[in-house]
Amino acid sequence: MPATIRDVAKKAGVGLGTVSRVLNQSPQVSDRTRQRVQDVIDELDYSPNPIARRLSLGKTHTIAVIIPFFTRPAAVERLRGITYSISGTEYDLIVANIETPERRIAAFRELARRERVDGVLIISLPFSEKDAELFIKSGIPLVFIDVNDPLLHDFNRIVVDDIEGGRKAVQHLLDLGHTNIGYISDVLEDPFPFSASRARFNGYRQALEAAGISPCPELHRHGEHSRSDAKIITAEMLRMPDRPTAIFAASDTQAIGVLETVREAGLRIPEDLSVIGYDDVEIADHLGLTTVRQLLVESGEKGVRLLLEVMQDPLREAECETLPTELIIRNTTAPPG
Repeated sequence: MPATIRDVAKKAGVGLGTVSRVLNQSPQVSDRTRQRVQDVIDELDYSPNPIARRLSLGKTHTIAVIIPFFTRPAAVERLRGITYSISGTEYDLIVANIETPERRIAAFRELARRERVDGVLIISLPFSEKDAELFIKSGIPLVFIDVNDPLLHDFNRIVVDDIEGGRKAVQHLLDLGHTNIGYISDVLEDPFPFSASRARFNGYRQALEAAGISPCPELHRHGEHSRSDAKIITAEMLRMPDRPTAIFAASDTQAIGVLETVREAGLRIPEDLSVIGYDDVEIADHLGLTTVRQLLVESGEKGVRLLLEVMQDPLREAECETLPTELIIRNTTAPPG
């Protein structure tokens, strides 16, 4: 059986508290006693329980990430930035994957506890006043990534200018001469009203209205964030009597579904239909997809750095950093045929 702290205390002739103070390098132990305890530790080859030691120091050395659908390409890229930034620190990482509203509620309750984690990153998830009260009461340092909501003005955030990103996408299509432009997005209401999808839709509308075009409700379709749903929606759009000449998809994943359906219908891209995505994940370059690039990896890295700063100084003034977007023009957009 491995030695315990009680074995060390008994053999060294000291109390448990003295052994604990030696382990934690407390100055409240004489050099003579410290050496005696250390000799016994070496003799018994005692190794303290890391979890118990962390709790004795009032820290868990653990950071939690709460993120929806973490296998999606954009989520994977954000997590890549997070894991890279945490790898050089003393902290372990817990990832809570959220796929239902019930799981979101459970994760918030479970991780808003000091004995579980030292800090929390919340990515792309809606947040209510009740949620805010829960985390404020817990006192756990908290940073949001890709959650842009007026409710969060007192919280630390790393956000993306998705309104401007959506506007850039549609403005590019307008500059090419398109006026009949479709938009495919996530569901804008329940179960997860993602602020990014709504912001990109607002950018879509703003660009059209600035060009004197009234947005047509029939040209905005939404469904589950997947290639399969995007394919179904695209097929519906292609059957419209006045089908769009261009489609803006709210993510590269959805844009890939558009590309597949258009080609299966025997149409050419971009001659018969222009397609533009959002995110600029790795496969977008491989497919030659025109898209709007957001700084996915960098947002994860910046989120970790900000959280570590908040953990060091919980009373610091809340900070919100807005990351830019960039239009990446490739081979899937052209003037209407």
